[in-house]
Amino acid sequence: MYKVKEIYYTLQGEGFHTGRPAVFCRFTGCNLWSGREEDRHKAICQFCDTDFWGTDGENGGKYTAQELARKVKALWPEQGQGSPYVVCTGGEPLLQLDETLIEAFHIEGLEVAVETNGTIEAPKGLDWICMSPKAGTEIVLTKGDELKLVFPQLNAEPERYEHLDFEYFFLQPMDSESREQNTKLTLQYCLKNPKWSLSLQTHKILDIP
Repeated sequence: MYKVKEIYYTLQGEGFHTGRPAVFCRFTGCNLWSGREEDRHKAICQFCDTDFWGTDGENGGKYTAQELARKVKALWPEQGQGSPYVVCTGGEPLLQLDETLIEAFHIEGLEVAVETNGTIEAPKGLDWICMSPKAGTEIVLTKGDELKLVFPQLNAEPERYEHLDFEYFFLQPMDSESREQNTKLTLQYCLKNPKWSLSLQTHKILDIP
């Protein structure tokens, strides 16, 4: 059974597919933090802003591969044009997402994307891989479509990842009390280093899930 925090239909808010309609499937669990605020001080990723604890979110619960694929497909508009698109996220989705579930998604006609921290090898069959590396971790996923780095991070400077085999490289300002300054720093870095493009969290600007 797959443990899911929430499943909902929205627009992709950041990275290459910004603005694209998508069903987000948020899995519970992460290997960088328990998800409990009382454990925040022990988290490898201190700036995580996502609730992935438990299965109590919208459409959350425990699913078989077929049940989960059908639930995701059911949230796509009946008259929707284009390819139905699911973004598997977390937490760390690769703790659960496997070839069995990817195949179930494909049987339902879904294009499958994943957003991962890169510490776990990706299963075969994914249509889009977005990796967001975090400082203090060992990256084992060295190839994909999109590398999206939250900036700035001490000991996770962009040049550490430029050799990896990704087609697109994005810098995203860290959302914190210093967000305005972080945005300026990110903009400046992208202008000086055009290998990197700016990614903004437009879902927060638009106030959508």
